[in-house]
Order: sequence, then C-alpha cells, then structure tokens
Amino acid sequence: MWVKPTRKAAMTPIPDPTAPRHSAGLGAAAALSVVLIWAAWLIATRYSIGGSLSAFDLSLLRYGIPATLLTPVWLRTGLWPKSVPKLPFVLMVLGSGAPFFQVVAFGMRSTPASAAGVLLPGLMPLATALIGMALLHERPDMMRKIGMAAIFAGGLVLLVANIGDETLSWISYTVLPVGATLWAVYTHAFRRSGLSAFEGAALICAWSTILNLLFTPFVEIHLFSAPFAETGLQIVTQGILSGLVATLLYGTAVRSLGSTQAAAYTAVSPVAAAIGGALVLGEPLGLATIAAALITGIGVLLSTGIVSRRL
Repeated sequence: MWVKPTRKAAMTPIPDPTAPRHSAGLGAAAALSVVLIWAAWLIATRYSIGGSLSAFDLSLLRYGIPATLLTPVWLRTGLWPKSVPKLPFVLMVLGSGAPFFQVVAFGMRSTPASAAGVLLPGLMPLATALIGMALLHERPDMMRKIGMAAIFAGGLVLLVANIGDETLSWISYTVLPVGATLWAVYTHAFRRSGLSAFEGAALICAWSTILNLLFTPFVEIHLFSAPFAETGLQIVTQGILSGLVATLLYGTAVRSLGSTQAAAYTAVSPVAAAIGGALVLGEPLGLATIAAALITGIGVLLSTGIVSRRL
C-alpha cells in the first residue's frame, strides 16, 4: 500500500558528506599525518630513484600492495562499475594511477625532494583551480586568486634562484607540473565518479596493478635482488603508508573537518618536503628553497578558500 510522505519527511535535508562529523582534534591529527606521509613518499621516492629499485619496481609496490589489501572492495564493485561514467573513471586511473607515477618518477630523477615539494604537491591546487575555471566555469574569489598567484610566485622564485645550476634541469620544471596537472584531472574526475574514497583507491590500484603486470615481460624487475633494507623501506612508504593508510586518514580528516579545511593542511607539504630532504637526504637547504616552499605553502592555504570562509 502506498503512503503519501508527510511534509516533514519530504523536507528532511540530505546530509552533506563533507560536513564535519567528528572532533576537530582528530581531523587535524589525521590531516597532518597525511601531509607527513606525502612528504615521506617524496623523500623515499627520491631516495630510491636511480638506486637498486627502478620506478617500475616502486610502482609495483605502490599499487600492488593496496590492490591486494583492498581486494574485497574492488570485488564488490567490479573492476568496471556500471554506475560510474567511463570518461571520469579512465581519467582517475590516468591521473593518479600507474601513468601518473611514472611521470612523477621520471621528473624526480633530477629533482631534489625540496624542489619537488614545490613543483608537485605545491602546484596541484593551482592546476586544479585552473582546470575548474577553464572547463567547469568555476569562479574563485579574490583570496583564492591571491593564493594561486602565490603558488605561481613560489615556483618562479625556485626557477630564478636555480638558473644556471645543474641541480635542477628543464625536466624538473616541465615534467613535475605535468604530474601535478594529472593529479588535478584525477581530482575533478573523482568528484564526478560517485565512488567513495575506498572504492576509488581500490579500483585505481587494481587497474594500475593490471597495467604494471602487462609490462612486466618487457622490463627488468629488481624487487628480489635489491637490498632488503631498501625494499622494506619502499614497502612501508609506498604500499602501506602512501597507498593505504593515507587514504583512510584523509577520509577521516574530511569527515571531521570538512573538505575545504582538510585540503588546507596540504600547505605544509612543500615545507615538510624541504626539511625532510635536508635532514634525510642531505640536500642543501638554501634561502631560495625555503622562501619558495613557504610562499607556495601560503598560496596553497589561501587557494583552498579556508581564509575566505572565515572573513
């Protein structure tokens, strides 16, 4: 028997999935942990690139471990969920899966971790905003525009300071921004996919593992011949921390703080990568690098819109 819904039931608002639900302290701790994991990922990737492990070895760990651990998730959704639009799904795999990783790994061959923090996670919000403005007709307010200008200025400071220095080559300034753009494409595609964070991560890792396995007959694998200490480090940083734990923590941050405030914590990434590169890898930490990291970090903070909401 059909019952006409009451006016009260019909007007019940739909909960906002990005609205804060848990304690702000828990969300802040989760968001800061994600930033530290991202910085550790940059440092660990820079450490192993050109060493015993190749970029392909790192990609196998980065996506293979989460794909295995999240098997129940992608088995439930299917490798190609019928409810997900095809183009956003393909762009998700391209923008944050194995193709993205290979682009970033190639760029980091000649880029210190400190500079990579500015040219990769630092430029991601700028690329995301520019795509939103150009293709999706988004209109950022003045504070966000100032943030985007600051991000650009941070990259410019790094460029000017390193003109004539062999530490950074044209590869750093072209390939890593391409990587940031790929991630921005993934961000917009994921928002339109209708997938949860765990479903998206499981499917991206599963398809990236499939792509990697298709290429294994044509490349040399060093996972079993490399020193165990190096392989173990990458299993932890690539597969477990970056591939799995960061996904869970970022979801917790979004539920606790809201999407805008959670994204604001990425402002710490360039600074954390610069300090970590100096302490762990012994990279020089000049005034220009510090200035570029700080300017970019402030720009990322402003570009999220968190300051605009509080004014």
